[in-house]
Amino acid sequence: MIIREELLKQPVQSKVVALRIAEFAVICDENFRELMNCFMSPDYRLAQRAAWCVRFAALHTPEIIRPYIGELVSQLKRKDVHPAVLRNSTRILEDIEIPEQYHGEIVSLCFDFISARPTPVAVKAFAMKILFNLTSLYPEIKKELKLIIEENLDYESPSFRSRGRKFLAKL
Repeated sequence: MIIREELLKQPVQSKVVALRIAEFAVICDENFRELMNCFMSPDYRLAQRAAWCVRFAALHTPEIIRPYIGELVSQLKRKDVHPAVLRNSTRILEDIEIPEQYHGEIVSLCFDFISARPTPVAVKAFAMKILFNLTSLYPEIKKELKLIIEENLDYESPSFRSRGRKFLAKL
């Protein structure tokens, strides 16, 4: 299978195809590298479709994503990517142990995401979870996280308010 061709073959991406590509990608490091190359591509549509597959692959085989955490962080810094890339990157990062070398960047990016009105709500929700996870290592960020959630509760979507209240109760 040539992952790039499979990702772009259909006019609309389906979950069945994304799962099939993810299963193929986790067979070996070379396949996963090919998928990550698609995910990092400047081609908007290719990166969008690869993002879903990367998430499924990380769910299926969590250890396979570890060498690529830096690339996930790089994607979060980009302004020219499809929201699916941000959504799937943050969703992967909320469920894994992030190496210490990325903590500062991740904290900064996640605070930026939850503070910015135009950020898609799913990205905000996953960013909240990443920050909440990091409060066990950096208790000093609890206060800022709590403040930002409280300030935005009245202005955000119902899903943000729901998740925000859950985190406020835990903080």
